[in-house]
Amino acid sequence: MRCLVTGATGYIGGRLVPELLDAGHDVRCMVRSAGRLRDQPWAHRVEAVEADATDAERTRKALDGVDVAYYLIHAMGGGKDFAVSDRHAATVFAAAAEDAGVRRVVYLGGLAPDGEGLSPHMRSRAEVGRIFLDSGAPAVVLRAAVIIGSGSASFEMLRHLTERLPVMTTPRWVRTRTQPVAIRDVLRYLVRWADVEEEVNRSFDVGGPEVLTYADMMRVYAAVAGLPRRVIVPVPLLSPGLSSHWVGLVTPVPASIARPLVESLRNESVCREHDVARYVPDPPEGLLGFGDSVALALQRIKEAKVVTRWSSASTPGAPSDPLPTDPDWAGGSLYVDRRARRVDASPEALWRVIESIGGERGWYSLPVAWRARGFLDRLVGGVGLRRGRRDQRHLRVGDSVDFWRVEEVEPGRLLRLRAEMRLPGLAWLELSVGRHGDATVYRQRAIFHPRGLAGHLYWWSISPFHSLIFGRMPRNVAAEAEREDRSAPWRRRPRAFAGGDPRHP
Repeated sequence: MRCLVTGATGYIGGRLVPELLDAGHDVRCMVRSAGRLRDQPWAHRVEAVEADATDAERTRKALDGVDVAYYLIHAMGGGKDFAVSDRHAATVFAAAAEDAGVRRVVYLGGLAPDGEGLSPHMRSRAEVGRIFLDSGAPAVVLRAAVIIGSGSASFEMLRHLTERLPVMTTPRWVRTRTQPVAIRDVLRYLVRWADVEEEVNRSFDVGGPEVLTYADMMRVYAAVAGLPRRVIVPVPLLSPGLSSHWVGLVTPVPASIARPLVESLRNESVCREHDVARYVPDPPEGLLGFGDSVALALQRIKEAKVVTRWSSASTPGAPSDPLPTDPDWAGGSLYVDRRARRVDASPEALWRVIESIGGERGWYSLPVAWRARGFLDRLVGGVGLRRGRRDQRHLRVGDSVDFWRVEEVEPGRLLRLRAEMRLPGLAWLELSVGRHGDATVYRQRAIFHPRGLAGHLYWWSISPFHSLIFGRMPRNVAAEAEREDRSAPWRRRPRAFAGGDPRHP
């Protein structure tokens, strides 16, 4: 089949694409920026088309010749108007699918009881499902509860709450029953619907083999991870809003994304039927249990084999503008902090340090200042510094690195990061490996394009701290590259620096 996947840069979509390819299907990815797919290991095997789901004309062209379309778009943390945006995008996509003669639309929604009392995000997911079921193109709506897999937002929330809080006072929702499902089984359902020939137009509940409360899941996680038994004390005072801020402080998941996750836990999410097995039979060994799902996710994290993370998707409200060329800035304000330093190490050693920056390794300058900036960003609703990295050694375009997003990677030469923190303007940090004669040179640019008077005031207010933050980075990055190079004595040593000022080559 020819399959179209929306949300291919997100957590589910980024894992679904290679599964479809391995199953023998042709895959077309509909993305807003094709550049975000460039460094994916499967990028050369897919067709990428640029379109926004709200653009009827381009969406219709993207669906031309498609047999099965996977709709994996949802505005998690997308502001007050997210339901309007979800409704509009789904309506446009459904109409385009009908017009293009798509044989089936597959939508992954949320599992919740019908009727009133749903959280805003769960109501929106249910509404999107109805839009597809009522459209002219046959649709399959898979309704899943908590998805357990390395890097999923739900798993990261569970993991960090359990690991960091041996004693927890928790809100009522920890006693709500849910039916978690492994990401492995979710992907199997999604892929197999491309092969079902029978025309189907309905929703299906999908879940794992166990029904648990959130408190149960924390206890099982602790047991699987080898942690002491957790003490959980439910209290009735924590509202979803307060809970989401609490989750945002304790886990890498920011409050803006934690809130819809927490709100969804108010409602019992237990499968009322298992009719999906008529079309996609359970595997012979059965569906993966919760404890096995946790063990597998922890193994993937330990082995640094996390394929996608919750932060793989674009952050709602974050700037996506690429760094323009200099002529495009003519007449505008652009502040640049430039630094350079000679490094007594090979270019390869310096690049390894640059590519592994952030996350566990930090930023090589005044950690307390970076942590404070991340904390302030969280207070105003930003992503903060706790997102970390998907892979501690390698980066690809679109990866998140703390409160930055990888905009460009030229292996061995250049890393450009775009800020996703809350700022009155646009900001980038560029780190590169250069040469001056026979010497290795580290170059660094911090770039800021202010938005209005607030942007100018912001830049000048933080300028005194630049020498503490950006000024220390070249020295410490160079020292780390030199230390790493010395630990690999078989590598060719660079020749001596030949003249000139090593700070300004």
